[in-house]
Formats: sequence, C-alpha cells, structure tokens
Amino acid sequence: MKAVGVTEFGGPDALHELDLPERHAGSGEMRIRVHAATVNPTDTVLRNGDRAKALSSVPPPYVPGMDAAGVLEEIGEGVDTDLTVGEHVMAIVVPQGSHGAYAEQIVVPAGSVARIPSGADDVAAATLPMNGLTARLALDALKLRAGHTIAVTGAAGSFGGYVVQLAKAEGLRVVADASPADENLVRELGADIVVERGADVADRIRKEVPEGVDGLADGAVLDHRVIGAIRDGGGIATVRGFAGEPERGITYHPVLIADYAQEQAKLDRLRAQAESGQLTLRVARSLPAEQAAEAHRLLEAGGTRGRLVLTF
Repeated sequence: MKAVGVTEFGGPDALHELDLPERHAGSGEMRIRVHAATVNPTDTVLRNGDRAKALSSVPPPYVPGMDAAGVLEEIGEGVDTDLTVGEHVMAIVVPQGSHGAYAEQIVVPAGSVARIPSGADDVAAATLPMNGLTARLALDALKLRAGHTIAVTGAAGSFGGYVVQLAKAEGLRVVADASPADENLVRELGADIVVERGADVADRIRKEVPEGVDGLADGAVLDHRVIGAIRDGGGIATVRGFAGEPERGITYHPVLIADYAQEQAKLDRLRAQAESGQLTLRVARSLPAEQAAEAHRLLEAGGTRGRLVLTF
C-alpha cells in the first residue's frame, strides 16, 4: 500500500513515498480506499518534529493526515450501519505512527465514517471532517444560545469559516476578523460584523460589542491576546490546547478533535448541512500525492483560502 510520510523529521522535502503493509477492517472498523486526503496545519507539525516528544514511544514512519474521502471497501464484524461497500464516504483520522490519511487505504473505527455530501466529489468532501468536527466541538463547548454573540478569529480559514456558518445556522450573532482581502469572503460566510484581523483584534471587537462577546472561537491562535474581547463569565474555545490563567470568570475550552473522532452522528449532521448549503466546502487546490512536499510548502507560505487536498 502506498502512503506518504516521514522517517526523519524535517522540512517539506522530508515527505516521501512509503510502502506499507495492507490492513483489513477488524471488529468495529471500516476500510476506505482513499481518493483524497486534506492537508492541514497539524500535518506540518507532525512532519517537522514539533510533536517528536509525544511520538517518542512510536517508531517511524509517521504518516500525516486527519481527514480523507474515498470508497468504502470493507466493513468489519459487529458494525451496525446503513453504509454499504462501494459507497463514497469521508472519515476523520487520528494519526498514530504509520496510520494517517496520506495513504491509499485507511482503516478507522466505524464511528469515524459518514457518507460524503450529495453533489460533492471526494476532494471537496475530504475538507469537511476534521475542521467541521472541530468547529462543532468548539460551539458545543461554548454552549451559546440563539441571540448570543460569538467572535471568531481566523474566520477566513477552514475551521473559522465553519464556525461562522454553524453559528449562523444556530441563530448566533457573529463578529469575525479578516484581512481587507478576505472581508468579502467572511461576509459571504455569514459574519454580521467584520473587523480587521491582527494581534490587537480584541480592541476592535470591543469597539463593536462594548459589553464583550459571549464566546470566542480562536482559530487564529491568539490565546491570551483575545481575552479582552470576552465579557465577564464568557468562554473561549482554543485549538492548540491553550488554557490560560482564569480571569473575570472566563472559561477556557481547549478543543481536541480526538474527543469527537467517533461522533458519527455529528459528522453525518455536517454532511446534511453541507447538502443544504449551510456549510461551504472550500478547496484551494488538489495535487497528486507525490506532490505532498509542494502542498506543505504552499500551506506554510500562508494565504491559502480553502484546503489543499492530496489525491491518490
């Protein structure tokens, strides 16, 4: 089985083709023939060695990739599902060693798999599971109600964009950040108020919402720098595990996608919302898997809107 990964940490060129043993679906699992695997910032962190300490007990190679789409090939014993072999499906993947989405085949828990949205191809569908579920988890953690105000940083990105759209679907007022070049995009996603992005974005949010927002989803990873935008007793959802010093009764909610990796009903709900137009699947560009290094270079150069996707 062909895969793409690293045996030594490094820059994009550390990625190379691997030949891995074929796996089959065990009890409670499904095997997918991958047609598309999305490239996310977390993949570059695995590749460059920032997670080396956490991986010290796991031997190489290391295969990145947290979401994929393709054709369902096998259904293991004990799986209760209405999916059938041959259907196009998408999946959330929690990488571990040689298990990652940058591969011709993946074996994942059945709870990590859902049909792709009707009308979407595998490339577009692959962009939904990881960022969509992370956005869902952030909103679930904040527990806001219709009429509440949420701020979203990094709103032009995939996670931030999904938060904006999911929040609007739930009747929230959305304040989002954007560069001048991305302002129209963020408004099209549904933001009610758009402020200029930057390290001091909290001041601009407070200018628009003097009482402070009820919750904030920090896709820009500004951490403590955005606390000033939040009202006393509000909440902040962070995406890199940040949990700062408590102040003014604000609650930190570090969101870890592994917590929702087998929430099949939530993934299927995202499918339905994509079908209804509540969520927009955004593909920046697709590249063949052998150009994974180029995809990582493009991502790390910044400015990508939508996701880069590897095809197998």
